[in-house]
Amino acid sequence: MGGDLSEYRRKRDAGRTPEPVPGDDAVLPRGGDDTFVIQEHHASRLHWDVRLERGGVLVSWAVPKGLPPEPGTIRLAVRTEDHPLEYASFSGVIPKGEYGAGRMVIWDRGRYETVKWSDREVDVVLHGSRVEGEFVFFRRDAAGGGEDWMVRRRHEPARPDWVALPESVAPMLATAAAELPGPGSKWAFEFKWDGVRAIARVEGGRVRLTSRLGNDVTGTYPELQGLGEQLGATQVLLDGEIVALEGGRPSFGALQQRMHASAAQARRLVARTPVTFLVFDVLHLDGSPTLELPYSRRRELLEGLGLGGA
Repeated sequence: MGGDLSEYRRKRDAGRTPEPVPGDDAVLPRGGDDTFVIQEHHASRLHWDVRLERGGVLVSWAVPKGLPPEPGTIRLAVRTEDHPLEYASFSGVIPKGEYGAGRMVIWDRGRYETVKWSDREVDVVLHGSRVEGEFVFFRRDAAGGGEDWMVRRRHEPARPDWVALPESVAPMLATAAAELPGPGSKWAFEFKWDGVRAIARVEGGRVRLTSRLGNDVTGTYPELQGLGEQLGATQVLLDGEIVALEGGRPSFGALQQRMHASAAQARRLVARTPVTFLVFDVLHLDGSPTLELPYSRRRELLEGLGLGGA
C-alpha cells in the first residue's frame, strides 16, 4: 500500500488547481516514513484528511468526523488516492469544479511511529500539536479491499480527564418570579426570544438538534448545519433558542410554519422562512462538562467559540 501517484494525477489538472501536481517522470522523494499531516477540508461535506508519509508519498484517508477522541468510538475512514509529499504543506482553496473543491487548512501535523503496517491494518502513534495517541486504521471487511476502512483510538482518551460528549442534556427552564433581582445582584438576563428551545450537539462538524422534550428536530431546521462547519472538530453541547425573524424581530407565527414541517418540507421552506439559532450557554466542551462552572465563565467559553451568523 502506497507509492503510486497515477490516480492523484488523473484527478487533477495542474493548470487549474493550486495543489502540487508532480509530473509523470518525477522521482518520488524518500523520507523517514514518520511524518503526518491532518487537513481540515471544507469540501461538499466537511471532513478531515489524515495523511501518513510512506514510500515517498502520503498514504491518505478521508475521515468524515475526524479522529475519535476516546477508545470506544469507531469512525469511518475512506481510503483515498496517495498524495505527493509536497501536499503536507498545502493549504488553500481548490477552485469550484475541480476535484475536492473547497477550502483546505492544515489542522495538525507532526511525527508518527509505526506499530504495524499492512494492506489490511495500519497501526500508528501520532505525535502532533493537537493529536497525541495511537490509532488503528483497518478494513471493515478484512477479505475485501478498496475504500472500506474504519479508524479507532487505542488505549487512552485524548486527555486523562476526558468525558465523552453526552447525547443530550435537558435545558434549564425559566421559572416564575414575583419580582426582578435588584441592581446589586449577580443575575444575568436573557430576552424572551419568542422561539423554541433546543440543545445542539456538535461533533465532527455535524449538528444534532433536540427539543426541550428530547425529540430529534435536526431535519426540521437543515440550515443550522452551518453551525457544524463553523465549529469544525470542536465537540460541544450548546443551549439556545431557534427563532424566525421578520423585519429583524422574532416572530412565533413565522416559526410555526417550520415547527412541524417534514424534512422535505423544511428544505423547501428554508429560503422563504429561514431560522436562526440564538445560543446562550455552553453545557459541555471538548471533553469537559461545564455545568459546574460559573455562568460568567460559560459565557466566556461561548464567546471564545467565535460563532457568527451564516
